[in-house]
Amino acid sequence: MNRIIYLLLLLPLIVSCKSRFVALDRDNYRSSDVALMKYLAEKNIAVTDSNKVDILNGGVVKFEHLLEDISMARHHIHLEYFNFRNDSINAVVIEALAQAAARGVEVRAMFDAFGNMSNNRPLKKEHLRKIREKGIEIVKFDPITFPWINHAYHRDHRKIVVIDGTIGYTGGINVADYYVNGLEGVGKWRDIHSRVEGEAVAHLQNIFLAMWNRETGQNVGGNEYYPAAPKSDDARIAVVDRWPTRNAENMRRVYANAIYAAKDSVHIINPYFIPTYIVRGAMRDALKNGVHVEIMLSSKSDIPFTPDVALYTAYKLMKKGAVVYLYDGGFNHAKVMSVDGRFCTVGSTNLNSRSLCYDYECNLFIFDKDDTEELLTHYRRDKKEAFRLTREYWKSRPLLNRFCGWLGYMLTPFM
Repeated sequence: MNRIIYLLLLLPLIVSCKSRFVALDRDNYRSSDVALMKYLAEKNIAVTDSNKVDILNGGVVKFEHLLEDISMARHHIHLEYFNFRNDSINAVVIEALAQAAARGVEVRAMFDAFGNMSNNRPLKKEHLRKIREKGIEIVKFDPITFPWINHAYHRDHRKIVVIDGTIGYTGGINVADYYVNGLEGVGKWRDIHSRVEGEAVAHLQNIFLAMWNRETGQNVGGNEYYPAAPKSDDARIAVVDRWPTRNAENMRRVYANAIYAAKDSVHIINPYFIPTYIVRGAMRDALKNGVHVEIMLSSKSDIPFTPDVALYTAYKLMKKGAVVYLYDGGFNHAKVMSVDGRFCTVGSTNLNSRSLCYDYECNLFIFDKDDTEELLTHYRRDKKEAFRLTREYWKSRPLLNRFCGWLGYMLTPFM
């Protein structure tokens, strides 16, 4: 009976996730980036003009940059993560934040209550008390309370940092030491993050403050959090945000239209590759249009069952012409895509129903050939630690694994 009630409660979300896809008119535009920017303008998603982007390849690089920026902060530091794991990296970050607070910097941190529960070293009441004693405001997003079901739908999966309103971060990397040291059972943990300066930072600030004020009941805001953006490089950036009750369809429609706009190539790395029918349909259309589609999955995962489903999904696309690689150098947790070598996306969004239809997510869509080429360079390096999916490999897998993949594919709206 409880399972039936749960399915009925999920039904409105499943129906909303299957909303009709209206594709942009790709043939009317000379290039995919122009087509997607036109689509974003039609949907009132701003494309900012003056930004400098650093593609941060891995946890070591991300935390080096982040700690240096924290040490230079003068007014405020805002952090929004799915989880802060209570480990060595977290200790280093908290100490850096404490030092910033001691010199008068406002420090606000928020983490998802479910994300905290789901990691094996969660922050507990005693840890939070000690963090607050250091002058850091830290809160849980949507604490889990009985009967839990009303809190299961929409979790805050974003990874956002804003420093002094001039520097922003987003991507796939939480605050956890396995991004540096790896994790037992999966080995090296690969991921990609981004650091941005320029006009796009104000949009990341908007996202953080909206969530913070909603959760705390505060009214933090004002010009001091939105300094004039310095003139920077020419990277154009759209900050695409998914807020379930405000712009629920944003992420999946932008992703789908980005793929549909492709004229030459699409390269994807995603750890939980169970895309909704809209995104799958865009991939099939791209393949029909002669676009070279490459998908990189991970042969290992931190979540059991997921690799079987992802591989089944990718195999179906492989039979329609996609090229699929399995990263075998550990667990590749990156959530990135490039299109035609003209634009790319880096963010927190997994290509599954959980991210595309339920959770709070944030991605940068970066319209710059140099940044896109840098992302492709990291993709090519990862391919050296990957092997290509073939029919022979698929048929060699145990029947039980193939069955689990099929079963999970049938349950895509729940994955």
